[in-house]
Amino acid sequence: MQIRIIAVGKVKENWQKEGIADLIRRLSPYATITITEVPDQKYSSAGEQPSAIRKEGASLLAAAKDPALFIALDPAGRMMPSETFAALLRNHEISGRGDIAFCIGGADGLSEEVRARADLILSLSEMTFTHTMARLLLLEQVYRGFRIIRGEPYHR
Repeated sequence: MQIRIIAVGKVKENWQKEGIADLIRRLSPYATITITEVPDQKYSSAGEQPSAIRKEGASLLAAAKDPALFIALDPAGRMMPSETFAALLRNHEISGRGDIAFCIGGADGLSEEVRARADLILSLSEMTFTHTMARLLLLEQVYRGFRIIRGEPYHR
């Protein structure tokens, strides 16, 4: 299975980079993981924020191309237990429909265009995380999901 993560901005903290690399390595028996970073848009006044979000959204959609399943991460999205998320991964894997693209917006969130394109808007938690932490948390949940699917120890 091909899983793509398309995210605004770069991961700057070494510990986050190391955690992401470790999870990608752990996921290699289950899926091919690629991460595409699109630039975050700087703005100098609050009035420029909507335009910056739209530009980031356009970059995210262009990088996503046309995945079989497009999931946008947003704090206002649908929350689900790890077992339900694992079932989503399993059902998509069994369907053989192709790749999954996860989209992570920048500090100011996702554009309406990205939300409209998403097959699912997913929330990792009611808590707020940085967009770089969201990558790490998402990868951990994907890893947990595959371990659940395979009945392998990890999830408790």
